[in-house]
Amino acid sequence: MFVLIHEDIQLLPPESSNNADFIKCRRHTQAHVGYHTLNFSTDNCCLNSQSANQKWWTRNESRISSPMTVQRIRDPLHNLIEFKADSELENNLWRVLQTRPFQRLRRVKQLGFSELVYPGASHTRFAHSVGVFHTARQLMEVVRSAGPRKDSRENCALAAALVHDLGHGPFSHAFETVGKRLSLKLADHEHVSDLLIRDGEVADILNEMGSGFAIDVADMVKKEGKITVHNAVVSSQFDADRLDYMRRDRLMSGSQHAAIDFEWLIANLEIASIPTGVDDEQTGTVDTFVIGPKAIHAAEAYVLGLFQLYPTVYFHKTTRGAEKIFTELLIRIVHLTRDESIEQIGLPVQHPLVQFARDPENLDIALCLDDSVVWGALSLMAEAKDNLIRSFALRLRDRKLFKCVDIRARISHEFDPESTGDIEKKAKIETCCAKVNEKLTEWNQRESGEIHRILVDEAERSPYKDGAGSIGPTERINVRTDGGKLVDLKQRSRVVANLDEFKLFRAYHDPGDLDALSTINAIIQGEVQACH
Repeated sequence: MFVLIHEDIQLLPPESSNNADFIKCRRHTQAHVGYHTLNFSTDNCCLNSQSANQKWWTRNESRISSPMTVQRIRDPLHNLIEFKADSELENNLWRVLQTRPFQRLRRVKQLGFSELVYPGASHTRFAHSVGVFHTARQLMEVVRSAGPRKDSRENCALAAALVHDLGHGPFSHAFETVGKRLSLKLADHEHVSDLLIRDGEVADILNEMGSGFAIDVADMVKKEGKITVHNAVVSSQFDADRLDYMRRDRLMSGSQHAAIDFEWLIANLEIASIPTGVDDEQTGTVDTFVIGPKAIHAAEAYVLGLFQLYPTVYFHKTTRGAEKIFTELLIRIVHLTRDESIEQIGLPVQHPLVQFARDPENLDIALCLDDSVVWGALSLMAEAKDNLIRSFALRLRDRKLFKCVDIRARISHEFDPESTGDIEKKAKIETCCAKVNEKLTEWNQRESGEIHRILVDEAERSPYKDGAGSIGPTERINVRTDGGKLVDLKQRSRVVANLDEFKLFRAYHDPGDLDALSTINAIIQGEVQACH
């Protein structure tokens, strides 16, 4: 039986008090006994002004720390997400939501620049993280149905699901590209998440679940330490992260692609022991999610759905074009700051972007960065003395982006116009793309002025990881056949087996720079002729 006494002090108007040093008040007392609430009120109490201020402070803090209030969040995907009143874990996780690192996720968009293409895709890492926690609770029911309950591992997995994205910087993956080019550790979201979970205010709250709990959570997010079936909730082909972002990104972007049969998938998830090892040498087994025989088509749709999101949403040419401009803009800021040329940037020295460029190892400064900081800085940088910063800030602010030339699409049409997928033709396409990339890089180096005239973009995405070369139990979808045997989904689905990688190779240029466009066209034409 839980009992909580909650006291509320209502200050009365000043004219009703006779003494300026004292303030008349009315005391409201609320007692929670189990799920029942009892209310009491007492008039004619007095507080001196200092005590009154203290009472107000205490009351406001109690909204955060009270362990007895059911907390509810309305979510566009999951509807009602509750943090239960009678759960120590969920009370603590609700408090994690109130921390500065977690609140920052309200200002980091889940899809970065995608809202330039899909205006509805403005959802945040905050909403996604709460959705992942909710989905993890659903997956945990599958785990519980397969064996004895292990509270410590369950709690660890649920906490890991909630905090797994804490370290994302502004525009997420585009910011990570900046970090890779400049070797900035705190631009790596996995590294920053690890730091925030292991130490600081998030860790302090998590460790109220027990000494070392925060470390266990961080290890589970990093796929380190003890591995149990609970790790599959956080990291597997059917982890809570993917099951939330696939549906959330589809919903918020308005895309009609990539629908999955979520309820059927969950209803047909099972737990099974899968062999682990390297190449053909088995070293042990691990328990993870597998799909029952009735859900093969749902699993196919799941794989196809994720694959469709890449060309249509994640790798959209306009989104990627904005990311390329953002990347060059931030790199320029860092270079000018390191060269002691801050006056060229157009930002005050105390601006978080400048502070981060000066001290990129400072976690507290890194936590000051989010999407809103960048958007708010664009108008200032639009007045910068530096040509690249001024030009690229204006392009992002006003959505005056570079034009895209889809080089791979044009080369593919030249060598395989009917998309036969012939191996020899595919090899020629790869060779030609590589040579065009080489020539564009050489041209960019010769034309290296203040502003990059051609921005090159390359990426690829495998539709399905089958753990080829090693026995990767969590990297593939295992299906239980009617005979009880576990096989890779590719062995049961010709659709999945025949999926090919999605690759992109694009060049971006200023629409008014006809010389750059002519150069791109000439290089493509020349290399296509050479490869023929």
